Amino acid sequence: MPAPKRLVFTVTNDLNYDQRMIRICTTLAEAGYDVTLVGPWRKRGQPLIKRPFRQTQLRVLAPAGKLFYGSYWIVLFFYLLFKRADVICAIDLDTIMSVLWASKIKGCKRVYDAHELFTEMKEVVTKPREAKIWNWIADYAVPQFPVGYTVGNYCGQYLLKRHGVHYPTITNATVLRPLETIPDRDSKPFILYQGAVNKGRCFEQLIPAMQWVDTPLLICGRGNFFEEAQQLAKEYNVSDKITFKGFVPPDDLYHITREAKIGLILLDSVSQNNVYSLANRLFDYMHNAVPQLSMDYPEYRAVNEQYEIALLLPADPSPELIAAKINYLLHEKDYYNKLVANSLEARKVYNWQENEKVLLDIYKKLLTGS
Repeated sequence: MPAPKRLVFTVTNDLNYDQRMIRICTTLAEAGYDVTLVGPWRKRGQPLIKRPFRQTQLRVLAPAGKLFYGSYWIVLFFYLLFKRADVICAIDLDTIMSVLWASKIKGCKRVYDAHELFTEMKEVVTKPREAKIWNWIADYAVPQFPVGYTVGNYCGQYLLKRHGVHYPTITNATVLRPLETIPDRDSKPFILYQGAVNKGRCFEQLIPAMQWVDTPLLICGRGNFFEEAQQLAKEYNVSDKITFKGFVPPDDLYHITREAKIGLILLDSVSQNNVYSLANRLFDYMHNAVPQLSMDYPEYRAVNEQYEIALLLPADPSPELIAAKINYLLHEKDYYNKLVANSLEARKVYNWQENEKVLLDIYKKLLTGS
């Protein structure tokens, strides 16, 4: 019996919290592949959660910044160079150069998973020097990855237009699980934001909006705006209404999401990556029948036109408008219940079980040619 094909996936984030990669690696491992997920070791990180695939953490010189990227790229390159692999998959631009050169030298196949439009992220487009570097990396490396996939149709169109690569869509839809009952969300209602607490996520508008909202807000996640968000809560005297949970393991987050009254997806329009995004949390809220306050951007609008699961906000909403829309969802029971019912139907279509068919087909064709 031939040995299973060896697949290696490379990321820069915490292995415990990347739900997309956990789903991808689990699916491929259960299909019989020998799967390894590689990321950086972090001093304050939690012990790795046991998964049905291998996990490796590489030590780097710094937790963030240029020194992090420089040291991680070098360490990752040499790890990949001596790691037995049939396919190496780069996740986003921040691992692509190590994967490109290691795969070229080894003569193995390579894949690109574009989780987002990296060169269009707010952290990039607002810093001209960094933008120039990342754009050069994208233009140099992405065309050398003819096989890949991305998270949404608009991201795919962007990659085709800019880099000439045709990538199918594998969304961040979650695994379809039985949902026999919906919890009582009125006894202790709360609003949920889950995801990275980063610049460009409208915390500058959301936090002051809580002045006019009585229902508490729970924020699950960390990021480059975490401390600033906590400071804003103090400045606007709403700290008693907002709980900052930090990172929450996916299994715990699933149970928290089930109990939420409303789920939030707030993104500014400065970044085209935001405008063309299709966030994990849309599907997490959907699968738990949690009505959403989301953005009127193309991907979210397209889902909402098929199944109305969210109240949509225009680009760059004011704190007053955010507060008004949250209160509308909290108090308009008929509309709220309609969004719950529509979510229950939408989850039957938007789920990981449908996505993994595309994923498995890509790797089968790549490795067998059929």
